[in-house]
Amino acid sequence: MNIDMIRAAAQRLKGHVRHTPLISSPFLDEIAGRRVFVKPECLQHTGSFKFRGGWSAVSALDETARMRGVIAFSSGNHAQGVAMAAAAHGAPAVIIMPEDAPKLKIDNTRALGAEVVLYDRAGGESREDIGKTLSDARGLTLIKPYDEPQVIAGQGTTGLEIAAQAAELGISNADVLICCGGGGLTSGIALALEAEAPTLRARPCEPAGFDDTTRSLASGTRQSNATPSGSICDAIVTPTPGALTFPIIQRLCGPGLVVSDDEALYAVAQAFLRLKIVVEPGGAVALAAALLRKDHIEGDSVIAVCTGGNVDPDMFQTALAKLS
Repeated sequence: MNIDMIRAAAQRLKGHVRHTPLISSPFLDEIAGRRVFVKPECLQHTGSFKFRGGWSAVSALDETARMRGVIAFSSGNHAQGVAMAAAAHGAPAVIIMPEDAPKLKIDNTRALGAEVVLYDRAGGESREDIGKTLSDARGLTLIKPYDEPQVIAGQGTTGLEIAAQAAELGISNADVLICCGGGGLTSGIALALEAEAPTLRARPCEPAGFDDTTRSLASGTRQSNATPSGSICDAIVTPTPGALTFPIIQRLCGPGLVVSDDEALYAVAQAFLRLKIVVEPGGAVALAAALLRKDHIEGDSVIAVCTGGNVDPDMFQTALAKLS
């Protein structure tokens, strides 16, 4: 992985990706005790940053491989990103999803034209084994959700935008907080900032009980989570940091930040109330950290990436109830 791959991905994404802004609210600044800028990737195609990596990976394939089709495994956001990118390129897509994924994400993935294969995540069924079997049988190209160079490159384009936008706003020496699962977005942004805005520091943010990256950074070795599921922040629940992503995160990122599920719901509610955006719990973890971990953040400004907005209506109502 290197900055040249991210810049090349940006060229392939040109004309296809939404350049999401940095937005702010004085009410959030007051809560956090510093200026808070939000990068709303919930406004991206398919409702999350994952479209960037999906398009980058699909567009980088040679024509023969692309026409045979692609396969991916995801709880929903990577699924939709790959499905939309494949459809736009006229390529078949098979997506392996946990049967306990939010119904909205499963339905949307099917609506985007992908074949969805469900598996029992809670029961220990292996998505990797299912993926390998289908890939071998059909000649499909596997696009991993984070431990894939072209996916990391696509996610890294978010960091290129942050660097340029921060410069325009005069933001320097700020922490950039990123909702982190396997680390594709975190490592991609960290690489982009290293090249384009070295005074900005990427930091992974995770839900309590699924803070494998935070613990890995503290210990110096890749740590695993005790259970495969159990948080409402399903979008960023992964077993362990990626083999490709963690060395980048270890080299470039500051310490991780951890918030509870209730704190993530609080951030979902605040994002709607103050910024008028819809964010899912897993996509709000970085904002929750920006608002509620003020003593663990450096600088007079902080940038939080709201990574996705694919939230079921019932969960959204639960979050908004916290405003009363």
